[in-house]
Amino acid sequence: MKEEFEMTREIKMSTKYDPQQVEPGRYQTWLDEKLFRPSGDTTAKPYSIVIPPPNVTGKLHLGHAWDTTLQDMVIRQKRMQGYDTLWLPGMDHAGIATQAKVEARLAEKNISRYDLGREKFIATVWKWKKEYADIIHQQWAKLGLSLDYDRERFTLDEGLSKAVRRVFVALYQKGLIYRGEYIINWDPKARTALSDIEVIHKDTKGAFYHVKYPFLDPEDTYNGQHYIEIATTRPETMMGDVAVAVNPKDERYQALVGKMLVLPLQGRQIPIIADDYVDPEFGTGMVKITPAHDPNDFGVGNRHHLERINTMNEDATMNENAGKYEGLDRFAARKAIVADLKAQDYLLRVEPIVHSVGHSERTGVQVEARLSTQWFVKMKPLAEAALKNQKTADRVDFVPDRFENTFSQWMENVHDWVISRQLWWGHQIPAWYHKKTGEVYVGEEAPKDPENWDQDPDVLDTWFSSALWPFSTMGWPDEDAADFKRYFPTDTLVTGYDIIFFWVSRMIFQSLEFTGRRPFKHVLIHGLIRDEQGRKMSKSLGNGIDPMDVIDKYGADALRWFLSNGSAPGQDVRFSYKKMDAAWNFINKIWNASRFVIMNLDADTQAVLPAKSTWKLADKWIISRLNQTIADVTRLFDSFEFGEAGRALYNFIWDDFCDWYIEMSKQDLNDENQATKAKTQQILCYVLDQTLRLLHPIMPFVTEKIWLTMPHQGQSLVNAAYPVVHQEYSDPTAEKQMKNLIELIKAVRNSRAEVNAPLSSAIEILIKPASAEVKQIFETNHDYIERFCHPRELIIDETVKAPKLSLTSVITGAEVYLPLADLIDLNEEIKRMQKEAAKFAAEVARAQKKLANQNFTAKAPEKVVAAEKAKLADYQAKEAAAQQRIKDLQAG
Repeated sequence: MKEEFEMTREIKMSTKYDPQQVEPGRYQTWLDEKLFRPSGDTTAKPYSIVIPPPNVTGKLHLGHAWDTTLQDMVIRQKRMQGYDTLWLPGMDHAGIATQAKVEARLAEKNISRYDLGREKFIATVWKWKKEYADIIHQQWAKLGLSLDYDRERFTLDEGLSKAVRRVFVALYQKGLIYRGEYIINWDPKARTALSDIEVIHKDTKGAFYHVKYPFLDPEDTYNGQHYIEIATTRPETMMGDVAVAVNPKDERYQALVGKMLVLPLQGRQIPIIADDYVDPEFGTGMVKITPAHDPNDFGVGNRHHLERINTMNEDATMNENAGKYEGLDRFAARKAIVADLKAQDYLLRVEPIVHSVGHSERTGVQVEARLSTQWFVKMKPLAEAALKNQKTADRVDFVPDRFENTFSQWMENVHDWVISRQLWWGHQIPAWYHKKTGEVYVGEEAPKDPENWDQDPDVLDTWFSSALWPFSTMGWPDEDAADFKRYFPTDTLVTGYDIIFFWVSRMIFQSLEFTGRRPFKHVLIHGLIRDEQGRKMSKSLGNGIDPMDVIDKYGADALRWFLSNGSAPGQDVRFSYKKMDAAWNFINKIWNASRFVIMNLDADTQAVLPAKSTWKLADKWIISRLNQTIADVTRLFDSFEFGEAGRALYNFIWDDFCDWYIEMSKQDLNDENQATKAKTQQILCYVLDQTLRLLHPIMPFVTEKIWLTMPHQGQSLVNAAYPVVHQEYSDPTAEKQMKNLIELIKAVRNSRAEVNAPLSSAIEILIKPASAEVKQIFETNHDYIERFCHPRELIIDETVKAPKLSLTSVITGAEVYLPLADLIDLNEEIKRMQKEAAKFAAEVARAQKKLANQNFTAKAPEKVVAAEKAKLADYQAKEAAAQQRIKDLQAG
């Protein structure tokens, strides 16, 4: 066994970390061993997450990698903590987004969806879905996501489709879904309606076109003119004008109300009306009313029973109502109409402006406000129920909590949701129209005599089905479904702040409406990944980063480490290759430290601590520091502060374990006393074992590789027990003493470096402790001082006198002198000590200011305030000692 272990560790632990030797094949092994399934232990507490389903529109980007890495970290930790965990994967059909992609691919072959017909086109989209679902599966595997693929769902699979039909019918029967003619956002490229939040507003160059609208009666005038002045940004819609409106309280125009105007270029008569909608302070205080092309005008038209004249086709070309401009694209029509207005002396002037214009999130084209018959969800009662629930124990907790305001504000000001889309890819609306009578039938199944009915050709907004994701994926509407009863409500949703409106809010109100419960307990909100300059990644800027390329270069663990430590919850993160280099370097440090430990273990070494009676100071210290790190990381994971958890791990691994304990262990490992050696081997093995367990949720590949190379391991780290805090290992005294010792060793090393006195040259070291306690620490652990400081003579005494020409270091509880007269310049030493004194003084001022802040002293935990007071006392003592040393040097 010993020979086998030694040969194995030599093969598995190369001298340099290489992710290409560590990661490939590992994920498939985990899947083969079925390690990502729920435990099936009904006595264990369940913990579930549903993945925010990526759209099958393309490959995953860095944002997806960040989002899923955080989820994987949570679920891996909970799995190791003994929870019965379920992380359910799935993908979204993504309606308009996917259809647009497929249509673009067909267009390259000069084929339209109409050439194929609905059935063949949908079959083509299903092929696209399979292609990109396969790619996403490969990317999930490369990232190491511990998903239960046995439960994978798709928003168009039969189970979810049944849930969608059930919800639609129930809301319709309750009067919360209705069909009506309204002004909606229209995407003329995709030829479909859009909801308000699918519209992105961009600052766009435009103009106010000031146009004469003549009075019908030649006797009518305003300000001596036979016309009024109207300013519009959209002259292409003029052919749909049916009135001009003024505010009824605007004294300038009260005499004009009721008079008739002649619509320029067309000659149709339109009235001047009064309506409170008009802002007297904006522009001329007169606005043209075009009910079929503006939502506000639509409201005015309804109040005044005005005609609705739609002048555009679905593709934003002008229709027959546009007269001579029929067939022109909307922007070509604008140019033609402006030219004609100018030619016929209707155009007063053109005023260039920059204004906010809505564009389709999916196709990028300018959105039209279009009169259309659509299906809507009546939002007010649903929104009120969601807001009310936030005041109960079943509320959804947002992390950070400021995003609850984002949610609440949207729900308080929500408009009815247009849910029908003029697409072919998606959930076809479960409504049928009788061919003869026009009767509307809404049901989960088709009418019994389908030959007499036509189903509504529209599909539902993709967010309608994804709003049901947390419970429809669990088997709802079957409320007896095992997963629904066991794992719903889910525990944590991880998502970006950019889809709080689109998705988070809708999941909340739909879940409350249909299950009576919140869909998840926590929503962890992260930001966006930006480039090094802080810009959003986009195709137009060419600054996008493929996460798979990053993995190919650095490995998945390095990317996961960067993503987990990138920022605080809710904050954006900037991607940089320098940060990736640092992530790889950290893993390489872990790798080399692990290699050292494993190469110094015996085949029978166990990760079990030896008797405490055998522990030296360094042993007590590293076990206590490990214990504190376990407490910190567990607490920070529970509050989703992964960046802080990463810092705690980094500091412990790099500073405490690698730089100090491993170095201190080398002497014991070479000790002739086998008991001393075995003791140190056990502690090294134990600390490495616990550290790998802590790290595993963040970097699963390398920790698994190292874990399986250790002598005592035979099974995967995936299901290993997560470290827990042991109060009996907490040793503040050892930590304090080791801090003194480390500060001393650093001071001596820094002083040596100041005067270029290499560690190989033995020197005299004089230590003047300020107390018997500190003296005992240094005397008891003089072997560490001798090993790491290499003194020719070591004197530890309260009565030590500082030699005139010596390098001085002021540390906690002591002063350290290195008599190196031939290497020291007196003036330079005084300057150096003055800098030290100034540094201590600055720390004193900082601590005093902090302790003088009543907000800090009143709100901070007592332990934190006490620690700050201790720091102040320490820095005050150091400053006083430094100032005294300066006086001694200056006195000669």
